[in-house]
Amino acid sequence: MRISVLVLDGVFDSGLAVVVDTLAMANDLLEGPRRSSRNEVTVCGLRRTATTQQGHKVPLAPVRGGPRPDVVVVPALGCKTRETVLAALERSDIRDACELLRAWRKAGVRVAGACTATFVLAHSGILDGGRATTTWWLSPLFRERFPRVTLDESRMIVDSSRVVTAGAALAHVDLALWLVRQRSPELAHMTARYLVFDARPSQAAYSMPDHLAHADPMVERFERWARHHLTDFTLEGAARHVGASERTLERRTRAVLGKTPLSFVQDLRVEVAVFRLRTTKASIEDIAAVVGYGDGVTLRTLLRKKTGRGIRELRALSVPPGEPQQRGDASTRC
Repeated sequence: MRISVLVLDGVFDSGLAVVVDTLAMANDLLEGPRRSSRNEVTVCGLRRTATTQQGHKVPLAPVRGGPRPDVVVVPALGCKTRETVLAALERSDIRDACELLRAWRKAGVRVAGACTATFVLAHSGILDGGRATTTWWLSPLFRERFPRVTLDESRMIVDSSRVVTAGAALAHVDLALWLVRQRSPELAHMTARYLVFDARPSQAAYSMPDHLAHADPMVERFERWARHHLTDFTLEGAARHVGASERTLERRTRAVLGKTPLSFVQDLRVEVAVFRLRTTKASIEDIAAVVGYGDGVTLRTLLRKKTGRGIRELRALSVPPGEPQQRGDASTRC
């Protein structure tokens, strides 16, 4: 399979390296007669070189003139904020890349991108009418900018009509392994083990709902109130607090977050529950009571649905260095 890695100026260094290294590792693990099924990986671009976000020069093969690729992978741009993403989409090289992606997609080439590269794919129009995921903290911007794309930012990988999108930053690994898996699930599993990489079906365990809510003043007020009312939440009470009708609040949360107020409260409950699982020895029944559920079974089911992990796996997740111990605790948030 011919895989072209399309590199643009300002590419996220780790994203590019991870995609290329993961595919190379899979090739290196093929032995004997299976070596003939190695992927042919080409790092290409619209120019002779590209400069990464960290200032490194990357030599590029021309995108035109050679055999048509089977798959094109676009690594993320080194953009982390609304302003830098929007500015990047106005660049002339992004416009040229979008034209190229449309032509490849029309010719039947599978197109893939991770993290902020999903914005480039959506900007090209090849995701219109389809589904996608993206880096979780930029999901409100994605939803606002590309209303014709059905976004599910909780997913790590979404394959929609041969356009594949992956989540934030290190989801580049998930994307590269997904490509390997299409040829050989066994090889993908072996590659993941060599990389000491665990499957992550969802971004939900990593997202911060309060960060997403800050994209809109009304939704932010709703989020702050809801954190203190996880055990007695009502849509009527939430709407009264933000000074809007229930219908207006629901319309606003759908526009910004792509979900209903109740679904967002479930995300808050998951955040608090995951944090307590990681930082305390409290039973699942005790944690369920804290976040507003009458029994641990309901919470177990929700956690599995939202994060793709069981209780033991979630307890095994370590707290990131420097993370405040009260994070996710509804009783301490203001």
